[in-house]
Parts: sequence; C-alpha cells; structure tokens
Amino acid sequence: MGQGVLTHYAEFLPLTPATPRITLGEGETPLVRSRHIERETGGEVYFKLEGCNPTGSFKDRGMVVAVAKALEEDSKALICASTGNTSASAAAFGACCGLKVIVLVPQGSIALGKLAQALIYGAQVIAIEGSFDRDMEIARGLADRHPFTLVNSLNPYRLEGQKTAAFEVIEALGDAPDYLFIPVGNAGNITAYWRGFQEFHSREKSSQTPRMMGFQAEGSAPIVRGEPVADPRTVASAIRIGNPAHWQNAVTAGKESGGGVEAVSDDEILEAYRLLANAEGVFGEPASAASVAGLLKSTRQGLSLEGKRIVCVITGNGLKDPDTAMSQAPEPTVFPPDLEQIEKAIIGAPGSSSWTRP
Repeated sequence: MGQGVLTHYAEFLPLTPATPRITLGEGETPLVRSRHIERETGGEVYFKLEGCNPTGSFKDRGMVVAVAKALEEDSKALICASTGNTSASAAAFGACCGLKVIVLVPQGSIALGKLAQALIYGAQVIAIEGSFDRDMEIARGLADRHPFTLVNSLNPYRLEGQKTAAFEVIEALGDAPDYLFIPVGNAGNITAYWRGFQEFHSREKSSQTPRMMGFQAEGSAPIVRGEPVADPRTVASAIRIGNPAHWQNAVTAGKESGGGVEAVSDDEILEAYRLLANAEGVFGEPASAASVAGLLKSTRQGLSLEGKRIVCVITGNGLKDPDTAMSQAPEPTVFPPDLEQIEKAIIGAPGSSSWTRP
C-alpha cells in the first residue's frame, strides 16, 4: 500500500532503470458501492473516487509518469494548458521535483479551488483571453520552441499512468465491470481506461471488457455534434472543451466496446451532483457528476442494467469548485445563541418530534 503508480504498476508502464520513482501517494483510490442510486438502475453500481488522489483528481495518475519521464529526459520545465485539474497536478509534481511549471488557463473559466492549487504550489499561471483550445495551441507552440515538457494528455506518458485506474477497478471487482460511465472533456481519460481494460484482457487477467459510456456536457459536446464547438459552455468546467485532443480515440473506445459518447444537460449534471452528495455522501466536482447523470439518463431512456455491474468514474473532488457547491446548497440559518429557539427550529414544538435519543 502507498507505493504509488510507478512502483505498483511498473511492469505495465514505459519505465527504464533511469526513470526516477517519484510519488505523492497517487493511485489506490476507493471503489465504493452505491447505497441509493443503484436502486433506480437495477444494476450493481460503484463509484471510483478519483478525487482521493493527492491533488484531488484523476490527473495525478498520468502526471506522475509524465513528470518522471521529463526528469529522466532532463527537461527544464513543465508546461500545460488547463481548465484546472491538470494545472493543479502539474504544479504539485513540479514543486516536489524542483521543476518550473508554466500553466495557461482560460481567463475567468477556471474554478477557484483549482486556481488556488496551481498558485500555492508555485506555478507561473498565465490567464489568456479565449478558450482552452486556444491555450492548448499556445502551450504546444511554446513546448516546440523551448526545452519544456508538455504535460497535457497529448503527452503519451499521461495516458499510460491514467490507464492504471482500470487495473484497480478489475483488482477490486475481480473482473472488469459490464459498463463504465465516465465524463468526457479532452477525452484522454476514456482513452486511457479503454487501453487499461484491453491490456488486462489481453494478458488474460480479465475475462471481459466493459462497455465504455462517455458523457459530454450538452453545451460542450463536439464529439456528439460531430464538429468542434467554438464557444463551449457548461457548469462542468473540467469538461468545457470544444475540440478534444483525443476525439477519435474516444469514438474508437465507444465503438469497439459497444458503448459510445453521448451528452447530458447542465440540469442533469447538477441533479446528479446533488444526488451524489445528498444520497451517497460523495462530493465530486460538477464534471464528475456527468458520469452519474449519464447513468441516470440511460436507464430512464430504457437501457436495461438488471444484474449488471456498473462503475461511474468520479473524476475530481467537489472542493475543486466551491462556488458551484454554494450555489446548489441552502444557506445556513442564523439564530441567536438561545437553546430553546434552536431546539424548536430543529425538532419543532414540544411533543411534536418523532426523534428519540439513541
């Protein structure tokens, strides 16, 4: 336990004796069974809680491999474009390894929790007017001109690390699930999971592969529309991407697995976001809830999951986006410090409460 991705999964990763075995304790995240949401689906539902990684998102799995290889190659700095989670992860690993980190973010479109992480880890954060896709173009240009390592999911080592989440799912369940529901933004994660399931299957450690069910937000759904979205809009900032880098890989994962990529509305995302917190005690960021929103939408539209095992990937911690959380929750009620008034507010008039002391 606590070995980190590079040590625990070394045989599955493109490592050499010269690759430093760095870690912040990434990986080994819980797979938690649903207690309430699964009742609506008819299946056996689990949540893969990737928000339990060191910087609060799945990005740490791939970042540790990308940064270790950057160190091996004597890179001078890390650079990325980000809607938030990549920047936090790159900044953290850069800090622990003594590497300069440059982060390009779309001005006004990054959640506060993620921006705070990148800044406190010491990254140079540059906010650019425009979309993530334009930031990505600039980051790639800078990486071409300077000895910087691009650590977005275009870096092949990122996906190598992220595929280890699929291994953990198989290890926890004893086999691959029947379905995997996952948010889709830049489409690197659905690509990585599919790679991981296929690799385990080919080594005969898994007798099946799951149907990959990817979900974009309706206002940011280029794969579903079949064309880039110039001005992507959604409350789920982590998947607010109009031209995914791994577009074709996501389509391939859907087709090869018998699944696909669909869209859910912001209302459906927020319903799932609240339900996860209120009914399951799972606080994921809005983009994370796209997987659960997709599950609920699919079952409501007639997908039969009776007797099936389903995993929903919860990609990031809810504290990444405190503004959305506060907008979806009731405000605290303020009272004077009076026991009787507070008691009445909690349990009602004397004799009316059904509460009993345990």
